[in-house]
Amino acid sequence: MSSLSTHVLDAMRGAPAQDVAVTLYRGAEQLDSGTTDADGRIGALGGTLPAAIYRLVFATGPYFAGQQVDTFYPEVSVSFEVTEERHYHVPLLLSPFAFSTYRGS
Repeated sequence: MSSLSTHVLDAMRGAPAQDVAVTLYRGAEQLDSGTTDADGRIGALGGTLPAAIYRLVFATGPYFAGQQVDTFYPEVSVSFEVTEERHYHVPLLLSPFAFSTYRGS
């Protein structure tokens, strides 16, 4: 079984994105949710994960609204596949009008 963590960085501020709500899905089933800490991290989501396709949904609209910043993306959805037993880390680099992600370690 595999494990999952995430990290959200706010490129506009050059700082971790605190208080971003993140939800983990497998298909239509919601498996877990959490909120990023002061370092922009959620250390564990979903417990142990079997091989499957998953989706993380980041609530970016409320995050930027809390800063009184307009954003083009009210949420960011990142789908990824767990294929082997290991730790998966999905970082999100965020700004009001762009985002990027990659398979972290």
